[in-house]
Amino acid sequence: MPLQQGNKNCITDVSGVKVGHVTLYEKINEEDTICTGVTAILPHEGNLFYEKIHAASYVINGYGKSTGLIQLDELGLLESPIMLSNTFSVGPVLEGTLRYMLDQNKEIGNSAGTINIVVGECNDSMLNSIRIQAIKPEHAKMAIENASSGACEQGAVGAGKGMVCFQYKGGIGTASRIVTAADKKYTVGCLVLSNFGKREQALFAKFPTIEAKSPDGSIMMVIATDAPLYDRQLKRLAKHTTAGLARTGSHIAHGSGDIAIAFSTANKHNHNANSHTESMEYIRDHHQVMNQLFQAVIESTEEAIINSLKYAETTEGKGGKVIDKAPINLFH
Repeated sequence: MPLQQGNKNCITDVSGVKVGHVTLYEKINEEDTICTGVTAILPHEGNLFYEKIHAASYVINGYGKSTGLIQLDELGLLESPIMLSNTFSVGPVLEGTLRYMLDQNKEIGNSAGTINIVVGECNDSMLNSIRIQAIKPEHAKMAIENASSGACEQGAVGAGKGMVCFQYKGGIGTASRIVTAADKKYTVGCLVLSNFGKREQALFAKFPTIEAKSPDGSIMMVIATDAPLYDRQLKRLAKHTTAGLARTGSHIAHGSGDIAIAFSTANKHNHNANSHTESMEYIRDHHQVMNQLFQAVIESTEEAIINSLKYAETTEGKGGKVIDKAPINLFH
């Protein structure tokens, strides 16, 4: 049976997680429109560099331009916000996030080594005049500073402003589920940046088909949990976003960048610890709660994708192109 939703049905149901958006929309002339943005996901409220958390990524299909995933998987630790934007804005978003982290931590680059910034992207060039490169480093900093633990804005906001899903308006979507083990409850939250699919592929709705051509698209999926898991287990959670994505109807196409990142807030890794050993509590793989966590990931991923459509609004982009809001009355 389906799992219980979190109080806000949002990734911020995981205690300490914050989400912030900066949305840019401006019609420059008859041809060019800025229709894009940045989204920041902060894993906890403390110092992200000195209180690292366990994390992992999983690349379902690698047609994407993300940064920071190599070190994330090598060390199993996340030490920066997770940033989302459009394909041509990975560079300035990385720069802005780096500047923010350097301002917060004077030792980085001196006595504390360097820092690994994680940025994910999807291509919003169907609506956004992407060649203008409207996103600047300061927009990344603003998104981080705007971050809140409240219910997330969804749809055509932040990095989702110019995204298209199942040939309707997509963007940011989120959902959460509660898992119970003995006398403990754990939360799993998912936030997606949806930008993929054809109408006839959707399994959750009977959309009318259209002849319009559209690229294969992409999706970024971020999983947060307060369950005590380490990086190998978090990679298993990240892999299960594939099932949630497939349940919506995605074919995981050739030209699609389908990437998942999962993190746990339960066990923080102290950057300045002097001991040569470390201990932590984590869930046993063979315990039934692992299957519930997998189920939570699948359900929240599927619903987050649907919510990215449900909360988006009809949007006019470059060249006067209009992408309509999905007809909610056609959802199953």
